Amino acid sequence: MVKKKLMTLLTAVTALFLMAVGGASASADKPNYVISTDATYAPFDFQNKNNQYVGIDLDILKEIAKREGFTYTLKPMDFSSAAQMVANGQADGIIAGMAITDERKNGPVYDVSDPYYQTGVAWITKKGSKIKSLDDLRGKTVALKTGTAAANYGQSLQAKYGFKIKTFKDTDTMYSDVENGNSAATFEDMPVIQYAIKNGRQLEIKNPNNLGNAGGCGFFVQKGKNAALLAAFNKGLKEIKADGTYQKIVDKYLNSKQEDFVGSRADNNSVWGILKTNKQAFWDGMVETLYLTVLAIVLASLWGLLLGVMGISQKLWIRGLSTTIIYIFRGLPLMVLAFFIYIGLPGAIGTKIPATTAGLLTLILNEGAYTGAFVRGGFEAVDAGQMEAARSLGLSRGQSLRKVVIPQGLKIMVPSFVNQFIITLKDTSILSAIGLLELTQTGTLIVARNSQGFRVWAIIAVIYLIIITLLTWLSNWLKKRLR
Repeated sequence: MVKKKLMTLLTAVTALFLMAVGGASASADKPNYVISTDATYAPFDFQNKNNQYVGIDLDILKEIAKREGFTYTLKPMDFSSAAQMVANGQADGIIAGMAITDERKNGPVYDVSDPYYQTGVAWITKKGSKIKSLDDLRGKTVALKTGTAAANYGQSLQAKYGFKIKTFKDTDTMYSDVENGNSAATFEDMPVIQYAIKNGRQLEIKNPNNLGNAGGCGFFVQKGKNAALLAAFNKGLKEIKADGTYQKIVDKYLNSKQEDFVGSRADNNSVWGILKTNKQAFWDGMVETLYLTVLAIVLASLWGLLLGVMGISQKLWIRGLSTTIIYIFRGLPLMVLAFFIYIGLPGAIGTKIPATTAGLLTLILNEGAYTGAFVRGGFEAVDAGQMEAARSLGLSRGQSLRKVVIPQGLKIMVPSFVNQFIITLKDTSILSAIGLLELTQTGTLIVARNSQGFRVWAIIAVIYLIIITLLTWLSNWLKKRLR
């Protein structure tokens, strides 16, 4: 594992903007495809108590792949990003309870399989709500999950019933918003909300016998691409429906006890139980967070030092280049930069970018720009007389910088470096948006499985606080040592 991650680092350092092709390599006789999914959409796609990605979608895909002789690399992330990955060729296909709408089926972006599941949209309020009909939503706020067919259906009713809309990127947060009374209602696929209610969500389905936007879910690929994959999916789907395997998969997730997937109710109703049940997931998430943080700190510090030295160059164009780079990457929101590198850039250059490489590049460019700014300031804070004294002793400008100015400047910058380390640690949480399984994404997956948002996020917060406290102690220790 360490060797693999060191190879990732080597790739990022030696070729900053040259991206390796993501995913596992295909064997000689089995093609390998990159498949994106929304891992927070139970019972279609989610992570079980053993941290395995399961669900109606993923079990169907697994069975079809086995029968049709192909392999795949799964890329779990939020739904909008997963769909965009297929649209720009970063992924070969998406299976995520994605509804087959006329816009998707006949549009210029996707080709779609035969329907593999028939569903419809329910509208939901918190349990015991006085809202009885859609007319009661007039003037109130409705929560919708971005990019879903349920959201499109909700939006189609907005003008008629006069409600306001609030959007969310993940299902759990959307449900919590309704439960807490911040939103009056939401729209969701029927099996998804049924699963959530069985799992303890305090929500109520208002139209169980009159579902809206009834239709099928499909497997999508990029328009005009991966025809072989689409044909294999359709062929395999017919086979598993014919021999009863399909129905066994559906029954497994719709009729089984929730404890089979999320653990016992007792374990999920206490902080200790959640820690015990998910200790490996929390540990892996923390390790991934620290891995990203340490590598980003080292590389961003080197990049920032270079930008800082460029910022005090005697040559105007070098100083201007440094200022421009710092201005651009400090000005871009971190999530926008992550999406641009991981989702936008591959469509322009025609090369897939591994999520880890994209995440590291995002942190290096962003954190390095901030580091470059305070490094330049630290050098400029050294009294100008130090340079003059060094030059009067016969040292060249370069020697004066290396032996006199930079050592003094670095001493001034140490607290800023440690503070930037803390910021980098916290910024890794944003990379969950591109599917990196760090601490925040780990929490999202656990909550999607057990619906225990308060307890899980409290645990995540404590873990972050412990790590940040240790870094703060390090900062204070270094300040005292360097006085």
